[in-house]
Amino acid sequence: MLRNYTAKYTKIQSGYMGQLVEWPEVVTEGKTFEDCRVSLKDALREMMLAYQQMDKELPAGADLFEPVTVETDSVR
Repeated sequence: MLRNYTAKYTKIQSGYMGQLVEWPEVVTEGKTFEDCRVSLKDALREMMLAYQQMDKELPAGADLFEPVTVETDSVR
């Protein structure tokens, strides 16, 4: 079964912080964006294993976010 989770990335002084929107306890950091992405996927796998071992239900995923770009020069 596939589950989708939404990752939120924030630029921080030491690199990037990544966190899952639907599962905020899954959070990590990386020096580069790609390092952070890899670490977040690894943290998600580890959290899923921990939940399975504790016989806890995994949080539902599937929220989708899309960036919206707008030209601000023409907005008053």
